[in-house]
Amino acid sequence: MPKTNFIQKISQEINRIDGIKTSKRREKLIEGFTNHSAPRAIIDGKEFQIFNSNDYLGLRHHPLLKAAEHEASAKLGTGPGAVRFISGSFAIHRQLEKALAKFHGRDDAIVFSSAFAANLATIFSLIKGQAKDSLIDDQVLVISDELNHRSIIDGIRLAGLTKEQKQIFQHLNSDSLESIIKENLGKFDRVVIITDGIFSMLGEHQDLSAIKQVVDKYDSKFTNGILLIVDDCHGIAAFGPTGRGVEEVSNTQADVLVGTLGKGLGADGGYVAADQVIIDYLRESAATYIYSNSISPGTAAAALAAVELLDSSEGSQLLQQLQKNIETFKQAISKTKLKLASRSNHPIQPLLIGDPKASQALTQELFARGYLVTSINYPVVAKSKDEIRVQLAATQTAQEIIEFVDVISKSAEKVELL
Repeated sequence: MPKTNFIQKISQEINRIDGIKTSKRREKLIEGFTNHSAPRAIIDGKEFQIFNSNDYLGLRHHPLLKAAEHEASAKLGTGPGAVRFISGSFAIHRQLEKALAKFHGRDDAIVFSSAFAANLATIFSLIKGQAKDSLIDDQVLVISDELNHRSIIDGIRLAGLTKEQKQIFQHLNSDSLESIIKENLGKFDRVVIITDGIFSMLGEHQDLSAIKQVVDKYDSKFTNGILLIVDDCHGIAAFGPTGRGVEEVSNTQADVLVGTLGKGLGADGGYVAADQVIIDYLRESAATYIYSNSISPGTAAAALAAVELLDSSEGSQLLQQLQKNIETFKQAISKTKLKLASRSNHPIQPLLIGDPKASQALTQELFARGYLVTSINYPVVAKSKDEIRVQLAATQTAQEIIEFVDVISKSAEKVELL
């Protein structure tokens, strides 16, 4: 049968991926967690310290979140039952959205099943609109940071823009952004600038104040202005004195902020915070909101508890401890021959390895010694920029971090990296 040829091609591609040591499908299966202050994963009955989690504040194990989830599930059931506009909307969903809006200083917020789904639908909707008779039919120029997350890239791809409508500015370079805008004056009705807040592979952050200066300078030169969309999934509840992410650090608000409940906030799902008119429009146009189930009521309750906790004295203490842990790690690394891939002040602290086989070998050696880390390889990062993305948490102790660095150094020597 002809399709056999296609299946063979798929098999060959799998073998190719395995051969270059960049496969991702062999996940470690976590069976449970210990009761340590920084819970350890249990895999095949063995304990592992976790240094590859997005749970930056350790909230997914917090008793307040667990209690809120349990209470809501017992009262409302384990799932939403339908999409929001049919019968799957609960009071807890709106309470969470209002809390997120208040947290970010916005009119309103909208919750999605995931941040990936939020990016796909939000970017598409604000570029082209969903309905066939949509009034959003102007000529749009979309400009994206060259290291933006895959969800942003795919959201732009879905819009089916021409090559001229899609431009990429140099990473973290507002001068490059301005040059692109200047080159396209008079060619488009509107500009949409899209960037990550925190770049997940390197832990670097975008200077939104510099981006906003460019926006303000050229906004009036386009008939329908310039819209700034920022995905700060790794920044919220992990970056800034109060955990409000790159907007807080840059002292600048985006027009549209995309966030997640599944990283620093310890729950699951994604969301968008913006002015009321934008949120109202997304409720009418965002396909992954309209036609896909939202998060469960239990998850919404856990997320609401996390937002409230983050703005408490305990949340402040967790954020301060997280920053101390980052400094502890960086100081410990500076005393070794290991190199960091960036100057990140975020809990993402990438170790530069530079070779996929070497990074995989070090990852396996650390696993054998009881540590969970992740090897990041091409095409997720550029060739020769293979890394082990260390991710820190507020619940880890300084001693645990120092011991971890010592184990990394010894493991690197064993696999002949140092």
